[in-house]
Amino acid sequence: MTAERDALATPIAGPRRAAFAFIFITVLLDMLALGLIMPVLPKLIASFTGNDTADAARIFGLFATSWALMQFIFAPLLGALSDRFGRRPVVLLSNFGLAVDYLLMAFAPSLIWLFIGRLMSGATAASISTSFAYLADITPAEKRAAAFGKVGAAFGAGFILGPALGGLLGQIDLHMPFYVAAALSLANALYGFFVLPESLPPERRAAFSWRRANPVGSLSLLATRPGLLGLATVNFGTQIAHTVLPSVYVLYAGYRYGWSELAIGLSLAFVGLASVLTRWFVVGPVVARLGERNAIMLGFTSGIAGFLIIALVPNGVWAMICIVPLSLWSVADPALQGMMTRLVGQDEQGRLQGANVSVQSIAQLIGPFLFTLTFALFIGTSAPWTMPGAPFLLAAILLGLTLVFAARTIATIRSPSA
Repeated sequence: MTAERDALATPIAGPRRAAFAFIFITVLLDMLALGLIMPVLPKLIASFTGNDTADAARIFGLFATSWALMQFIFAPLLGALSDRFGRRPVVLLSNFGLAVDYLLMAFAPSLIWLFIGRLMSGATAASISTSFAYLADITPAEKRAAAFGKVGAAFGAGFILGPALGGLLGQIDLHMPFYVAAALSLANALYGFFVLPESLPPERRAAFSWRRANPVGSLSLLATRPGLLGLATVNFGTQIAHTVLPSVYVLYAGYRYGWSELAIGLSLAFVGLASVLTRWFVVGPVVARLGERNAIMLGFTSGIAGFLIIALVPNGVWAMICIVPLSLWSVADPALQGMMTRLVGQDEQGRLQGANVSVQSIAQLIGPFLFTLTFALFIGTSAPWTMPGAPFLLAAILLGLTLVFAARTIATIRSPSA
């Protein structure tokens, strides 16, 4: 069984540069399209509620939660379909689907149609799991962490450029960012149709099963390999901690430091840029030199330091020091992903990535409530003491516990590169 799995895990021979470039561009454009609509979606929702800010805020929260729920449901399904029919058709159909979704939201005549478009967007954006499975197909095991790191840079780049461009386009027309997002997704699908080769040959594909394609069934894979469930738990812990940044950072910076929207936007851009540079230039050399285990430990320790800095320093200037350790935190995730891919065969990479996205979606459902409620509690009149940095202290504690659990889990996995 082990020999068979090792044989399946051998990457497919052949040209890889164009394929990697396409997957990088796919993730970049997906994130860019998502970022494009971020600044205008709340305003578009408000236009359907008579510009009632309170109603718009509640509905926007429902949209965000529903989007994460669709990711949770559809990521395992798309991953299982890619294990059965190949990565190429799933990625291309998802890109075409995103183009249709964004057009539906652009032309939505009512709030319910906008909501339907958002649900469809959450389902089709789950193709990210297939993109990472494709990477696992074409990349040798010892180089996967570096490859995941570089593709992870596309996430940061998309969220740096997308909101800025979306804000500019939204000043022209609230629907304009949706048109551009649809055009980007369609162009990506057409580019892939002519460029992207299949990475998973028929003899390495797995039979499709609804039992394995649903979220619960896909998560069952994590319990079938020694150490895999532990690594998935580590992934869940770090994803929970990470949600503190999108959940409360903007509110926190304005409340504690009195920063303007411009100052907050610039600080987020700097953090994102540092993360992109780290993922592209630092992850590969660090993992090659330290190994995946030590890279994970370094990343988590840096993330803890970054959260403590944000929570405890007295002013915003000092808080910007957090950019360095938070960017180094980016080393941990690609190393963790690379370690997980080596524990399953080639015919299970899609299922694994679908399970990973489901785990992340659960974290995205829980984290925002956890940290926003903590922030509200410790700045409210009934707080035992005023501590606006409490959410970041909580994130540091969670990440610290995750680090301890990660060390114990990785110690049980026998791997020369761990």
